[in-house]
Amino acid sequence: MPKTLLEKIVFTVVMAAIMVYGMIVYNVALATGGVTNATFGMALHEMPIMVPVAFVLEFFVVEKLATALAFTFMRPTDRPQFITYAISLMIVCIMCPVMSLIATALFTGIDAEFFARFLATLYRNLPWALLWQIFAAGPATRGVFRAIFRRQLVESDRKAFSSDTECDKMDA
Repeated sequence: MPKTLLEKIVFTVVMAAIMVYGMIVYNVALATGGVTNATFGMALHEMPIMVPVAFVLEFFVVEKLATALAFTFMRPTDRPQFITYAISLMIVCIMCPVMSLIATALFTGIDAEFFARFLATLYRNLPWALLWQIFAAGPATRGVFRAIFRRQLVESDRKAFSSDTECDKMDA
């Protein structure tokens, strides 16, 4: 969906914020024994740390790698919806281990049990990250993106449609 650098930056910021918030809420709920109204506020405290980390990782490394991995089993001629799902799946499969590693190091420290805590965090987070991405964060991010860039997207579609129509007239 994003085509320009600004659109890519905005899309990645929104996606990072929604994904990180959802994952923090999930982990706070696990740590506190359930979801309460306070859970949502408690999750905000980690956002200033984890959102920039997620943005930098996704924008500069993961998105390109995930796209390349997705196209090892997808073709450019496949339905765009399935290509989006494949890229999303690959992003989660890369980001979840990396973010779990970073969160484990930042919030529990590094000691003799670090690797075990990291694996426990990863195993606990990966299923939720996949579900959260496919059913909530991905659709929400695309909705926010479309709302922000509605005018540009409509203009882009209009130009594409008018140029196709003019080409069709010349072919006739």
